[in-house]
Amino acid sequence: MKEIFPGVFEQGSKLFTKNLVPGVKVYGERLVKEKGIELRQWDFFRSKLGAAIKNGLRHLPIKPGSTVLYLGAAEGTTVSHVSDIVGGKGVVFGVDLSERVMRKFISLSEQRKNIFPIVEDANKPWKYKAFLAEHKIGVLFQDVSQKNQAQIFLKNAEYFLKKGSAGMLVVKAKSISQNVDVASVFGKEVGQLEDSFHVEQIINLKPFEKDHVLANCIKL
Repeated sequence: MKEIFPGVFEQGSKLFTKNLVPGVKVYGERLVKEKGIELRQWDFFRSKLGAAIKNGLRHLPIKPGSTVLYLGAAEGTTVSHVSDIVGGKGVVFGVDLSERVMRKFISLSEQRKNIFPIVEDANKPWKYKAFLAEHKIGVLFQDVSQKNQAQIFLKNAEYFLKKGSAGMLVVKAKSISQNVDVASVFGKEVGQLEDSFHVEQIINLKPFEKDHVLANCIKL
């Protein structure tokens, strides 16, 4: 078992995070013991962040102790691994508008005390600004299925990120256009970030996710 990023481990072709709540699974993942420590296997096909790491992410800004704002939390599959990584001294704020999926996410937050659910529209960061007022967001992660993905990311960055903070944007081409060439969609969305971010790396998420990329960037 090799630690490839702080809090992220690799064994053969598989990735793992240290389980913050030993003995408890989140989405049916495999649990393994290594030198007395319990780890959860990270399913690349169910996590854009896991897929990006598997496909060669060079720098992971999410670390032990990080404060993360996660847009598009859904039921919390990826957020649970982020929760493992940031650990007891870190915090993950998960935003999603769907009350149906957030019911499961809220249950997850009851098990994992470093997760805080926000039932709101990521298009409207001013609605949850007060909730985050006492926290310095170190990483903004976004995985939403709306047409204006870059705009949502930039709005939230304007409210919550300082210079030098990290952003990770998942671009879902088919949520933006069913007709425009996928590469053109990626180029247009990532291009919108260039005035506000230095884009360090763009990672295609094939074969785990079709027509998705993740842009890893730093706030200017």
